[in-house]
Amino acid sequence: MDYDDPYESLPSTSTTTTHMLAGSAAGVLEHSVMYPVDCVKTRMQSLVPDPKADYRSVVDAFNTIIRHEGLLRTMKGAPIVVLGAGPAHAFYFACYEYLKKTLSGGQKGNHIAHGVAGSVATLLHDSVMVPVDVVKQRMQVFNSPYTSCRSCAKAILKQEGIFAFYRSYTTQLTMNIPFQSVHFMTYEFMQDILNHDRNYSPVTHMVSGAAAGAVAASVTMPLDVCKTLLNTQESCTRTHASYVNGMISAFRTVYEFQGLTGFYRGLTARVIFQMPATAISWSVYEGFKYIITKKQAVEDTLPKTLSIRAASASSHPD
Repeated sequence: MDYDDPYESLPSTSTTTTHMLAGSAAGVLEHSVMYPVDCVKTRMQSLVPDPKADYRSVVDAFNTIIRHEGLLRTMKGAPIVVLGAGPAHAFYFACYEYLKKTLSGGQKGNHIAHGVAGSVATLLHDSVMVPVDVVKQRMQVFNSPYTSCRSCAKAILKQEGIFAFYRSYTTQLTMNIPFQSVHFMTYEFMQDILNHDRNYSPVTHMVSGAAAGAVAASVTMPLDVCKTLLNTQESCTRTHASYVNGMISAFRTVYEFQGLTGFYRGLTARVIFQMPATAISWSVYEGFKYIITKKQAVEDTLPKTLSIRAASASSHPD
Protein backbone atom coordinates (compact mmCIF):
# COMPACT_ATOMS: atom_id res chain seq x y z
CA MET A 1 0.00 0.00 0.00
CA ASP A 2 1.30 3.44 -0.89
CA TYR A 3 1.14 5.94 1.94
CA ASP A 4 -0.41 8.75 -0.09
CA ASP A 5 -3.51 9.10 2.08
CA PRO A 6 -2.75 11.85 4.61
CA TYR A 7 -4.52 9.77 7.27
CA GLU A 8 -1.96 7.00 6.81
CA SER A 9 1.04 9.22 6.02
CA LEU A 10 1.26 12.35 8.08
CA PRO A 11 3.23 15.46 7.12
CA SER A 12 6.94 15.02 7.86
CA THR A 13 6.86 17.85 10.37
CA SER A 14 4.19 16.26 12.55
CA THR A 15 4.37 12.49 12.11
CA THR A 16 6.14 11.52 15.33
CA THR A 17 4.37 14.14 17.45
CA THR A 18 0.97 13.07 16.15
CA HIS A 19 1.62 9.39 16.79
CA MET A 20 2.90 10.13 20.30
CA LEU A 21 -0.09 12.32 21.20
CA ALA A 22 -2.57 9.82 19.80
CA GLY A 23 -0.78 6.91 21.45
CA SER A 24 -0.62 8.64 24.81
CA ALA A 25 -4.35 9.39 24.76
CA ALA A 26 -5.13 5.80 23.76
CA GLY A 27 -2.99 4.32 26.54
CA VAL A 28 -4.41 6.49 29.32
CA LEU A 29 -8.03 5.88 28.31
CA GLU A 30 -7.51 2.15 27.78
CA HIS A 31 -5.97 1.52 31.19
CA SER A 32 -8.32 3.86 33.06
CA VAL A 33 -11.51 2.29 31.72
CA MET A 34 -10.36 -1.32 32.07
CA TYR A 35 -8.50 -1.09 35.38
CA PRO A 36 -11.16 -2.85 37.53
CA VAL A 37 -11.05 -5.87 35.22
CA ASP A 38 -7.25 -5.86 35.43
CA CYS A 39 -7.55 -5.95 39.23
CA VAL A 40 -9.86 -8.97 39.01
CA LYS A 41 -7.38 -10.72 36.67
CA THR A 42 -4.55 -10.24 39.15
CA ARG A 43 -6.67 -11.67 41.96
CA MET A 44 -7.64 -14.70 39.90
CA GLN A 45 -4.00 -15.36 39.01
CA SER A 46 -2.89 -15.13 42.63
CA LEU A 47 -1.69 -18.49 43.96
CA VAL A 48 -3.20 -17.82 47.39
CA PRO A 49 -6.12 -15.40 47.11
CA ASP A 50 -8.55 -14.28 49.80
CA PRO A 51 -9.45 -17.52 51.67
CA LYS A 52 -13.11 -16.45 51.63
CA ALA A 53 -13.04 -15.49 47.97
CA ASP A 54 -15.16 -17.07 45.27
CA TYR A 55 -13.04 -16.69 42.13
CA ARG A 56 -14.70 -19.30 39.92
CA SER A 57 -15.59 -16.66 37.35
CA VAL A 58 -14.88 -13.02 36.59
CA VAL A 59 -18.31 -11.98 37.89
CA ASP A 60 -17.87 -13.98 41.11
CA ALA A 61 -14.43 -12.47 41.70
CA PHE A 62 -15.65 -8.95 41.05
CA ASN A 63 -18.66 -9.36 43.35
CA THR A 64 -16.47 -10.84 46.10
CA ILE A 65 -14.05 -7.90 46.03
CA ILE A 66 -16.88 -5.36 46.13
CA ARG A 67 -18.78 -7.18 48.87
CA HIS A 68 -15.82 -7.61 51.23
CA GLU A 69 -13.57 -4.68 50.32
CA GLY A 70 -15.72 -2.08 48.56
CA LEU A 71 -15.91 -0.81 44.97
CA LEU A 72 -12.93 1.53 45.32
CA ARG A 73 -10.69 -1.47 46.05
CA THR A 74 -10.84 -2.39 42.35
CA MET A 75 -9.16 0.95 41.54
CA LYS A 76 -6.31 0.67 44.04
CA GLY A 77 -3.03 1.30 42.20
CA ALA A 78 -4.69 3.05 39.26
CA PRO A 79 -2.86 6.41 39.60
CA ILE A 80 0.57 4.98 38.76
CA VAL A 81 -0.85 3.15 35.75
CA VAL A 82 -2.41 6.33 34.39
CA LEU A 83 0.89 8.13 34.98
CA GLY A 84 2.94 5.49 33.20
CA ALA A 85 0.55 4.59 30.37
CA GLY A 86 0.85 7.99 28.68
CA PRO A 87 4.59 8.00 27.92
CA ALA A 88 4.73 4.21 27.46
CA HIS A 89 2.09 4.22 24.73
CA ALA A 90 3.46 7.40 23.18
CA PHE A 91 6.83 5.70 22.54
CA TYR A 92 5.08 2.45 21.63
CA PHE A 93 2.88 3.75 18.82
CA ALA A 94 5.45 6.22 17.47
CA CYS A 95 8.06 3.46 17.21
CA TYR A 96 5.58 1.03 15.68
CA GLU A 97 4.38 3.45 13.00
CA TYR A 98 7.94 4.41 12.02
CA LEU A 99 9.18 0.83 11.76
CA LYS A 100 5.97 -0.38 10.12
CA LYS A 101 6.45 2.09 7.28
CA THR A 102 10.22 1.54 7.06
CA LEU A 103 10.20 -2.27 7.10
CA SER A 104 7.16 -2.79 4.88
CA GLY A 105 8.38 -0.35 2.25
CA GLY A 106 4.89 1.07 2.05
CA GLN A 107 3.40 -2.25 0.93
CA LYS A 108 0.12 -3.55 2.30
CA GLY A 109 -0.09 -7.10 3.64
CA ASN A 110 3.49 -7.38 4.92
CA HIS A 111 2.48 -8.80 8.30
CA ILE A 112 5.99 -10.00 9.14
CA ALA A 113 7.09 -6.34 9.09
CA HIS A 114 4.14 -5.47 11.33
CA GLY A 115 5.14 -8.20 13.78
CA VAL A 116 8.78 -7.07 13.89
CA ALA A 117 7.74 -3.43 14.34
CA GLY A 118 5.47 -4.41 17.22
CA SER A 119 8.23 -6.45 18.86
CA VAL A 120 10.73 -3.57 18.79
CA ALA A 121 8.11 -1.10 20.01
CA THR A 122 7.51 -3.42 22.97
CA LEU A 123 11.09 -2.85 24.21
CA LEU A 124 10.34 0.86 24.70
CA HIS A 125 6.86 0.26 26.12
CA ASP A 126 8.00 -2.30 28.70
CA SER A 127 10.95 -0.25 29.89
CA VAL A 128 8.36 2.16 31.29
CA MET A 129 5.51 -0.20 32.17
CA VAL A 130 7.35 -3.05 33.95
CA PRO A 131 8.13 -0.98 37.09
CA VAL A 132 4.57 0.38 36.92
CA ASP A 133 3.17 -3.16 36.83
CA VAL A 134 5.21 -4.17 39.87
CA VAL A 135 3.71 -1.39 41.99
CA LYS A 136 0.23 -1.84 40.48
CA GLN A 137 0.05 -5.57 41.18
CA ARG A 138 1.43 -5.22 44.69
CA MET A 139 -1.45 -2.83 45.31
CA GLN A 140 -4.01 -5.15 43.69
CA VAL A 141 -3.35 -8.38 45.60
CA PHE A 142 -5.52 -9.41 48.53
CA ASN A 143 -4.61 -7.84 51.87
CA SER A 144 -2.04 -5.51 50.32
CA PRO A 145 -0.22 -3.61 53.11
CA TYR A 146 0.35 -0.52 50.98
CA THR A 147 -1.84 2.57 51.28
CA SER A 148 -0.55 4.42 48.21
CA CYS A 149 1.51 3.86 45.08
CA ARG A 150 4.25 6.09 46.43
CA SER A 151 4.56 4.21 49.73
CA CYS A 152 4.57 0.92 47.83
CA ALA A 153 7.37 2.04 45.50
CA LYS A 154 9.45 3.36 48.42
CA ALA A 155 9.01 0.12 50.36
CA ILE A 156 10.04 -2.03 47.40
CA LEU A 157 13.12 0.11 46.76
CA LYS A 158 14.16 0.02 50.43
CA GLN A 159 13.52 -3.68 51.09
CA GLU A 160 14.35 -5.30 47.75
CA GLY A 161 16.43 -2.79 45.84
CA ILE A 162 15.93 -1.28 42.41
CA PHE A 163 16.30 -4.69 40.75
CA ALA A 164 12.88 -5.63 42.11
CA PHE A 165 11.22 -3.23 39.69
CA TYR A 166 12.68 -5.18 36.76
CA ARG A 167 12.58 -8.71 38.18
CA SER A 168 9.88 -9.68 35.68
CA TYR A 169 11.36 -7.72 32.77
CA THR A 170 12.73 -10.71 30.86
CA THR A 171 9.50 -12.64 31.46
CA GLN A 172 7.48 -9.60 30.40
CA LEU A 173 9.49 -9.29 27.21
CA THR A 174 9.22 -13.04 26.62
CA MET A 175 5.46 -12.61 26.89
CA ASN A 176 4.99 -9.22 25.28
CA ILE A 177 7.17 -9.71 22.23
CA PRO A 178 5.05 -12.64 20.98
CA PHE A 179 1.93 -10.91 22.35
CA GLN A 180 2.56 -7.70 20.44
CA SER A 181 3.70 -9.56 17.33
CA VAL A 182 0.46 -11.56 17.27
CA HIS A 183 -1.49 -8.45 18.28
CA PHE A 184 -0.25 -6.22 15.45
CA MET A 185 -0.28 -8.99 12.85
CA THR A 186 -3.88 -9.88 13.75
CA TYR A 187 -4.94 -6.23 13.75
CA GLU A 188 -3.42 -5.53 10.35
CA PHE A 189 -4.80 -8.81 8.99
CA MET A 190 -8.30 -7.90 10.18
CA GLN A 191 -7.89 -4.47 8.63
CA ASP A 192 -6.97 -6.11 5.33
CA ILE A 193 -10.29 -7.95 5.46
CA LEU A 194 -12.59 -5.31 6.94
CA ASN A 195 -10.93 -2.07 5.86
CA HIS A 196 -8.96 -2.84 2.72
CA ASP A 197 -8.43 0.80 1.72
CA ARG A 198 -7.40 1.80 5.25
CA ASN A 199 -10.00 4.54 5.58
CA TYR A 200 -10.87 5.94 8.98
CA SER A 201 -13.57 3.52 10.19
CA PRO A 202 -14.26 3.43 13.97
CA VAL A 203 -16.21 0.16 13.78
CA THR A 204 -13.51 -1.77 11.93
CA HIS A 205 -10.81 -0.35 14.22
CA MET A 206 -12.73 -1.55 17.27
CA VAL A 207 -13.52 -4.99 15.84
CA SER A 208 -9.95 -5.50 14.61
CA GLY A 209 -8.54 -4.34 17.95
CA ALA A 210 -10.83 -6.64 19.94
CA ALA A 211 -9.91 -9.65 17.80
CA ALA A 212 -6.19 -8.85 18.09
CA GLY A 213 -6.42 -8.56 21.88
CA ALA A 214 -8.33 -11.83 22.31
CA VAL A 215 -5.96 -13.88 20.13
CA ALA A 216 -2.77 -12.44 21.63
CA ALA A 217 -4.05 -12.78 25.22
CA SER A 218 -4.94 -16.44 24.78
CA VAL A 219 -1.60 -17.37 23.19
CA THR A 220 0.54 -15.78 25.93
CA MET A 221 -1.58 -16.57 29.03
CA PRO A 222 0.93 -18.88 30.84
CA LEU A 223 3.60 -16.20 30.66
CA ASP A 224 1.22 -13.62 32.11
CA VAL A 225 0.58 -15.84 35.14
CA CYS A 226 4.35 -16.16 35.72
CA LYS A 227 4.78 -12.40 35.34
CA THR A 228 2.14 -11.81 38.03
CA LEU A 229 3.98 -14.14 40.42
CA LEU A 230 7.32 -12.42 39.81
CA ASN A 231 5.74 -9.00 40.38
CA THR A 232 3.76 -9.84 43.51
CA GLN A 233 6.28 -12.25 45.12
CA GLU A 234 3.62 -13.98 47.23
CA SER A 235 5.33 -14.96 50.46
CA CYS A 236 3.65 -18.37 50.59
CA THR A 237 5.60 -19.49 47.51
CA ARG A 238 9.06 -18.60 48.76
CA THR A 239 9.96 -21.71 50.76
CA HIS A 240 13.43 -22.31 49.35
CA ALA A 241 14.60 -18.81 48.43
CA SER A 242 14.17 -15.20 49.46
CA TYR A 243 12.50 -14.36 46.15
CA VAL A 244 11.14 -16.09 43.09
CA ASN A 245 13.64 -15.03 40.44
CA GLY A 246 13.41 -15.69 36.73
CA MET A 247 10.96 -17.29 34.36
CA ILE A 248 12.03 -20.90 35.00
CA SER A 249 11.59 -20.47 38.76
CA ALA A 250 8.18 -18.88 38.22
CA PHE A 251 7.02 -21.68 35.92
CA ARG A 252 8.14 -24.30 38.43
CA THR A 253 6.41 -22.54 41.33
CA VAL A 254 3.09 -22.18 39.51
CA TYR A 255 3.19 -25.85 38.49
CA GLU A 256 3.99 -27.00 42.03
CA PHE A 257 1.06 -25.05 43.49
CA GLN A 258 -1.65 -25.58 40.88
CA GLY A 259 -0.46 -27.87 38.12
CA LEU A 260 -1.03 -27.16 34.44
CA THR A 261 -4.40 -25.54 35.10
CA GLY A 262 -2.63 -22.86 37.12
CA PHE A 263 -1.16 -21.41 33.94
CA TYR A 264 -4.65 -20.59 32.68
CA ARG A 265 -6.22 -19.21 35.84
CA GLY A 266 -7.77 -15.86 34.98
CA LEU A 267 -7.80 -16.54 31.22
CA THR A 268 -11.40 -15.38 30.89
CA ALA A 269 -10.61 -12.21 32.85
CA ARG A 270 -7.58 -11.53 30.67
CA VAL A 271 -9.52 -11.98 27.43
CA ILE A 272 -12.39 -9.86 28.80
CA PHE A 273 -9.79 -7.21 29.69
CA GLN A 274 -7.82 -7.33 26.45
CA MET A 275 -10.71 -7.34 23.97
CA PRO A 276 -12.25 -4.00 24.99
CA ALA A 277 -8.86 -2.61 26.04
CA THR A 278 -7.30 -3.08 22.62
CA ALA A 279 -10.56 -2.02 20.94
CA ILE A 280 -10.50 1.21 22.96
CA SER A 281 -6.78 1.71 22.36
CA TRP A 282 -6.96 1.33 18.58
CA SER A 283 -10.20 3.28 18.13
CA VAL A 284 -8.92 6.19 20.26
CA TYR A 285 -5.50 6.08 18.62
CA GLU A 286 -6.88 6.02 15.09
CA GLY A 287 -9.47 8.67 16.01
CA PHE A 288 -6.89 11.08 17.42
CA LYS A 289 -4.58 10.44 14.48
CA TYR A 290 -7.42 11.17 12.06
CA ILE A 291 -8.47 14.40 13.83
CA ILE A 292 -4.92 15.72 14.14
CA THR A 293 -4.10 14.77 10.55
CA LYS A 294 -7.17 16.50 9.13
CA LYS A 295 -6.45 19.59 11.22
CA GLN A 296 -2.87 19.62 9.91
CA ALA A 297 -4.15 19.23 6.36
CA VAL A 298 -6.46 22.22 6.77
CA GLU A 299 -3.64 24.32 8.22
CA ASP A 300 -1.36 23.33 5.33
CA THR A 301 -3.91 24.18 2.63
CA LEU A 302 -5.17 27.44 4.20
CA PRO A 303 -2.17 29.60 3.13
CA LYS A 304 -2.47 28.25 -0.42
CA THR A 305 -6.19 29.04 -0.50
CA LEU A 306 -5.61 32.56 0.79
CA SER A 307 -2.82 33.06 -1.73
CA ILE A 308 -5.06 31.97 -4.60
CA ARG A 309 -7.83 34.28 -3.45
CA ALA A 310 -5.41 37.19 -3.11
CA ALA A 311 -4.03 36.56 -6.60
CA SER A 312 -7.54 36.34 -8.01
CA ALA A 313 -8.55 39.61 -6.31
CA SER A 314 -5.49 41.47 -7.64
CA SER A 315 -6.12 40.27 -11.19
CA HIS A 316 -9.75 41.46 -11.06
CA PRO A 317 -9.64 44.89 -9.39
CA ASP A 318 -12.91 46.84 -8.95
